[in-house]
Formats: sequence, C-alpha cells, structure tokens
Amino acid sequence: MLASVLWVLIIGFFGGQLARRLGAPPLIGMILVGIILGPQVRNVISEDVLGAADELRTLAVMIILMKAGLGLDREKLAQQGSVALRLGFLPAAIEAIAIAFAAMVIFKFDFPIGLLLGCVIGAESPAVIVPGMLRLKSLGWGVTKGIPDAILTGSALSDVLLLLVFSLLLSFLGDGGIEQIVLPGGFTFTALQLLPLQIIMQIFLGVLLGYLAARLLVVVLTKQNWTQNIVQDTVIAASLALFLVIVAHDLPYFSGYLAAMAMGFFLIELDAPLARRLRGGFDSLWIVAEIFLFVLLGATIQLQVLEKILLPGILILAIGLLIGRMLGWYLSTLGSNWNWRERLFLLPGNSAKATVQAAIGAIPLSQGIAGGETILAIAALSILITAPLGAWSTMTFAPKLLTKGEVDPTKVTVSTRTLLLAAVDTSSLATEVLTKVADLARRSNGEAIILHVINTSSQQDIQQIKQQTKQLLSDIKYEFLTITGAVPEEIIRIAEEFHVTAIVMGKRGHQPWEQVLLGSVSQAVLETSHIPVILLENREYDTNSL
Repeated sequence: MLASVLWVLIIGFFGGQLARRLGAPPLIGMILVGIILGPQVRNVISEDVLGAADELRTLAVMIILMKAGLGLDREKLAQQGSVALRLGFLPAAIEAIAIAFAAMVIFKFDFPIGLLLGCVIGAESPAVIVPGMLRLKSLGWGVTKGIPDAILTGSALSDVLLLLVFSLLLSFLGDGGIEQIVLPGGFTFTALQLLPLQIIMQIFLGVLLGYLAARLLVVVLTKQNWTQNIVQDTVIAASLALFLVIVAHDLPYFSGYLAAMAMGFFLIELDAPLARRLRGGFDSLWIVAEIFLFVLLGATIQLQVLEKILLPGILILAIGLLIGRMLGWYLSTLGSNWNWRERLFLLPGNSAKATVQAAIGAIPLSQGIAGGETILAIAALSILITAPLGAWSTMTFAPKLLTKGEVDPTKVTVSTRTLLLAAVDTSSLATEVLTKVADLARRSNGEAIILHVINTSSQQDIQQIKQQTKQLLSDIKYEFLTITGAVPEEIIRIAEEFHVTAIVMGKRGHQPWEQVLLGSVSQAVLETSHIPVILLENREYDTNSL
C-alpha cells in the first residue's frame, strides 16, 4: 500500500508537471498516469488504495469546496441576484432531461433509466471547476460582474439537485416503485412529490450547519486560541469540514459538501484574518489532494467498455451540452447584465465532469439496473473528454471572453512574489542593509537582489561585499549585480526593471564625503521612486513610500 501511495504521488506529480510544460492542464497528465498505473494497464496500484478511492475522492472534494467557500464574494453574489441560483438548477436539470430523451432514442432506454444517465452526466465537477474559477478570480477575469462566484455557487447547488434525483431514481428502479411516505395527520406523499421539499431542506440545513461550524471555528481558533500556527488551524478546519461530509452520508438530510463550502464562505464574514490564513492552508492541502483525486480517477476508468459506445456516447454528451445545458445557460442569464461573450464563456467554464461521475457512475451497474454498463461507460467517457477540455478551455478563453477587473485579495489567494532590492556601498552600513534584507526575506519567504553601483570601488571592495552577502544571505535566494552609472538613477532603474517589492538602503556613511554622497543618494531615491523605500540608520529603519 505504501509503495502504491508513493507511485501515485511521485509519478502523478511529474505526470502533471509534464502536461503543464507541454501547455496542457496538469490534471490531464495525472489522469493518464492513473490509467497507466491502474488495473487496465500496469496494475501497480494495490487493491487497498483502489478500495479507498471513494473515501480519498471525498476528502479531496471536501478540500476543494472549502477552497471555493473561502474564495466566494458575498457582494458579487448579491449583485448577480438570481443568476447564481438559476445556474444551480436550470442547466443541470435541462441537460439531464435532454440526455434522457436522447438515450431513449439512441440506446432504447425507458425514461427513468435515461434520466438516471442524465443525472450522472449532468452533474458538474467541483474538482475541475473550482480551481479554474479561483484561478480566474486571482487574475481578475470576470470579477467585476462576479461571474466566477456565480459559477462556483451554481455548481455546488446543481450537484445537490442531481444527486437527490439520482438517489430517488435508484430507489424507484431497484424496488420497482416510488416509496410512499406517510406524514403525521395521515397525509401520504411519494418521494417524488417531496423532492422539492428535500432540495430546499438539503440546501437550508447545509447552509445553516456551515454557518454554525464557522462560528465554532472562530470560537476555537480565534477567541479561545487553542492553536498556535496555521498548520493546526488548517487541521482543525479540515477535520470539521470532513465531519460534516461524513455525517451527511449517514444522515442525508443536508448536503455535506454544501455545508463545507458554506463554512468557508461564512468564515470570511465572521473572521476575515482567519479565513485568509486558512485559505493558504487549504491551498497547500490541495497540492496533495489533487494528485490523489485525478490519478485515482484515471485508475477507475474502464477502458474496455468504452469501445462499444464511443460514437453514441460522444453524441449523447454533445446533445446534453450543446442543446440541454446551453438552453439552461441562456435561461439562467436572461435579464442579467452579462453580455453575449460572458454567456458564451459558460461553455468552457461550466461544463467539466469528473468527480461526481467517478463516484456514482458504477452504482447502477452494481445494483443490477438495466443499462448499468452503458451508464458506466458514458460516465468514464465524459471524464476523459470534458475534464481535460474544461480545464484547458477555461484558461484559454477567459482572456478572450471576459473583462479583466480589479482583484480582491481579501477573497482569494493572490500569488505575489516578494523581491527585495538591497542597495549597498562599501561602508560598514552595508552589513545593516544586508542583515535587514535577509530578515525581511525570511519573514516573507522572499528573494533578494543585491545591487552595488560601482563608483570608486576596487575589485577587492566588491569581493568583500560579495563574501559578506554570501555569509548573511546563505539561506536566501539572491542575485548579485554590479553596474556603473549614476547611483540614484541606477537603483531606481533596476528596481523598476525587476519589479521589486521594496528598496532597502543606508541613509548615510561614516566618512564626511560619504555622508554628503549617501545623503544625496537616499534623498534622490526617496523623491523619485514609486516603490517603497526602507532607510537604515544606526540599526533602526524608517519606511517611506512615494
């Protein structure tokens, strides 16, 4: 089992990075690695790991939905009005119905089995859609109108709807009829009649439990201070989210995944600093979870059953997507402020299938339902086609179809690089500058540029600065530059060329002529630099930004 875990992690990681270097989404490489390592080809993944695939997928989906919740923007969702709510029901429902009718013609299914197939295929994949939408938010694409937020919310709600209908159809097809439910007072209803109430209850209780869980986290992690660092914060938050998901499996009265997403969302409202810390922690968890998720997805794909239904399966997917789902997208955005380009973006941004199909695709076959093998094959086909295509097309077409807006760093992780510029001379104050840069770089996990503008320095002086730099910044990634020219102009030019975060320099030297020179240099840099400048003097520093 440990060897299998090692294969999954190492080969899955490098398979994903190879795909990225070739210009494809990493998940393509991970899925291909899973197919190769799985029982269909090399069969090197142990039965224990394959047997735990469903549980590992559940854990991975919980992590990605917490990331989604921690990245939602309440103001943007309120601005969209009912668009997010409609995206949660109309596209998935209409796609499922379109697939049901198409399956009746192509595969000669009856309507319940066709709708069962529609529920399997119509569900959206949070494992593909959530990272894509959070990436768009971090880059600013579509954030002005809240398009990524609407897609994130709609994706979570649509899975609630289709999974409920799927469970209802399984009960009907397995028992030969729809169960009668007797309520107090002698009122009798079928499960189908109670479906709208079940959907409302699952959503309401999921959101409520997510809110209560968020408040509990704030009490435990912030007010009571039971943890000491971000790792412990993340472990407690992830454990609570996983607990909600597990309880929802045993008590199916609320959506555990929706509760996990809601918990992340409410954490932003209740304690934004805690939410920011957890966002970074779940980003780290996702790095490992993503590998397991997509490698095990590839390992569970049944290649031998794809050959028979390849062309009709592609036709079914095309009908569901290009007829059913596009009609749902049109109705969902009707009356909104989305233009035709933004509506068209829903085609690449909101159509990926993966995790839900892998989780429920084999259930009809295992329960002996007619057409179960075909349902499983089309579920596998939908993963192979739409997951890589959706991940690739989201990032490819977003710049062409969406408008770039201002990124809100309080709602999403923004990748920033801390790069410090240390401007040093040959005086003893260079030690202070290098020491401060090393300290700031360690605190921010940053890098440094050490700049010496040659004026009257000898080669021996420069070698001494290099040796001192190597000693003080031994654990910091840095680049040492020596140039000639006017000191203030060159400092600012290099800072702007490398897009540094801040300039660190000394305020004055020790010799009278150096006092004049460095005084004028620091004054000139302060007056002309648009980049923050940190001045050091006698082991103390001031920060000035112009």
